[in-house]
Amino acid sequence: MKSVGGPHLTAVMARHEQSHRRVTLLVITALLLLSTSPVFGHHLPFDVDALLAGVDHLGALCVTALHLLLLPVHRVFHVVLIGGVLYALWDRWRAWRRVQRALGPLDARLPARGDPFWSAADRAGLDPARLRIVQGLPTPAFTAGMLAPRVYVAEALAERLTSEELTAILAHERAHARRRDPLRLSLLRALACTLFWIPALRKLAADVADEAEVLADDAAAAGRPLVLAAAILSVARWPEATARPRLGVGFHRSDLLDRRIRRLAGEETPVRSHVTRRSIASAAAALALVWSSGVLMVHPMPAHSPAAHERHCDHRDDSVLSHLFCLGSPLASPSVDCPHQH
Repeated sequence: MKSVGGPHLTAVMARHEQSHRRVTLLVITALLLLSTSPVFGHHLPFDVDALLAGVDHLGALCVTALHLLLLPVHRVFHVVLIGGVLYALWDRWRAWRRVQRALGPLDARLPARGDPFWSAADRAGLDPARLRIVQGLPTPAFTAGMLAPRVYVAEALAERLTSEELTAILAHERAHARRRDPLRLSLLRALACTLFWIPALRKLAADVADEAEVLADDAAAAGRPLVLAAAILSVARWPEATARPRLGVGFHRSDLLDRRIRRLAGEETPVRSHVTRRSIASAAAALALVWSSGVLMVHPMPAHSPAAHERHCDHRDDSVLSHLFCLGSPLASPSVDCPHQH
């Protein structure tokens, strides 16, 4: 994410925001790799079995016993990952249907040459062919569509905003369309749904959505930050918004409104993250479990090991738990019966 920035931003604020965006993207990438690679990494055509070949114990713990104990956990993660993919597909289909149902019964038209919307779109650099004016639209302005996003605005917007404010709003939406924010955010939300067992990823997706609004503000605020701020406040008080459906990328984010207005006014504004300590703790616990089970799955079982290792830890007749400390309790003297002591 390259920050657009603007004269309304101080150098310190711009650097802080840019750093936050980079960290967010790095953490998302790390969570994606850390959460999925242990699940299927050992199924790839690489000789990963050699990584733990000949390793029989981790301290006092029997690796074979750990393998068998965590095998059900590893299989559960396969099922959870497949379930997450299905959940993500359903969630994105539901979002698409929500937009279609909301826009279907409404009367939409293209702007006519010379009307306020055409003139504002021309000044904002927005192709009027990508603009749809909708009578009775509950959300005053938003961008929707994946590969060819369109900007939807309420018919009444031209009556409630000045021409400069209308231009600023359309410039904001043009930035969303140019960056294909609906597609980017939809894919990120799909990823968060797929890995639903890592709540921190959903929180990070919300951070990216915040930054999408901020970057669109910066693109639209060139030379008119206070005009854009006034326009944002006007659409935030849209009277029909109480029953609005969640459509595309829009203006109504009460937790973000204060930051956006203050930064457009040139004030130092802290960048707040949706990530909480609880989400970080749950992510750490989930990753520890998936990595423990995933890494131990590459350990070769005795039946597939060299003859020198086959005699160790045969659990066909004994409980796996009874062999977890096959060398004996870590608090007691080592057992003399373990094959590795001979």
